[in-house]
Amino acid sequence: MPSTRDIRRRIKSVKNTRQITKAMELVAASKMKKAQQAALAGRPYADILADMLAAIAARVDESFHPFLVERPVKTRGILVVSSDKGLCGPLNSNVFKLVADIKTPAKFVVIGRKGAQFLARTKRDLVADFPVHDRVPFAEVRAAAEFIVKQFLDGAVDTIEVVYARFKNTLVQEPILRPILPLKSLKQFIDGLQEDAAAKAAENDPREILFEPDVHQVLNGLLPAYVNRIIFQLVLSAKASEHSARMVAMKTAKDNATKLLGDLTLEYNKARQAAITQEILEIAAAQFSS
Repeated sequence: MPSTRDIRRRIKSVKNTRQITKAMELVAASKMKKAQQAALAGRPYADILADMLAAIAARVDESFHPFLVERPVKTRGILVVSSDKGLCGPLNSNVFKLVADIKTPAKFVVIGRKGAQFLARTKRDLVADFPVHDRVPFAEVRAAAEFIVKQFLDGAVDTIEVVYARFKNTLVQEPILRPILPLKSLKQFIDGLQEDAAAKAAENDPREILFEPDVHQVLNGLLPAYVNRIIFQLVLSAKASEHSARMVAMKTAKDNATKLLGDLTLEYNKARQAAITQEILEIAAAQFSS
């Protein structure tokens, strides 16, 4: 049986661990809340973009824009969104399983240190990696989005797809591979938007709308902005998933530490009681021997 000194040392160590995991749980909960608020704050901007795209949809030739032209897929372009740190349960490993299932030729762009390490370890074609802080600044996400879009326009890749952990709720984060480009059609793209009602209202507007300088140049400005916005929303969802998974993992660790602390305290009391009983028996034996 361990000595009472050893048990006290373990109790102190477990108490320190519980304090750390509790602090990390609270920090992750705060960051998750901020990521959710940021995602909601961007919805009015997405509504306006969707409304403008719907107004244009019936007035343009879709073969005009490269985002709307399908071509033979020789090399896929994959944007992998992962975390910079660990301690977030199976979140990253679930995302990496989707990446491992990609057997066709592909080039990868990564957001997050863990993803870059995985791709380097598995010797996949990593083109670039981008850091994005927990606050998820749009400028940092836009740099990654514009890079992979440039690869698509230059013909280096024939698709743009995003692998990320979609935030469903605090306990569920679902790994998703979502196609971004090319768009099958502008109308289907608009119909698939979450703000469907606003988009259809604009599309069915019978009024004559004038576009300056012309409708195709307006589309040239809107589509890249909307693609950047979509990728930004996906990164926000992935960050919320990361913080949520870390919060749950730290809560589990804290609860396990509390349970272990109870077991150690019971073991310490038993050892202490056994030592006291042994001392009493030794004193009694000494009295009888005298």
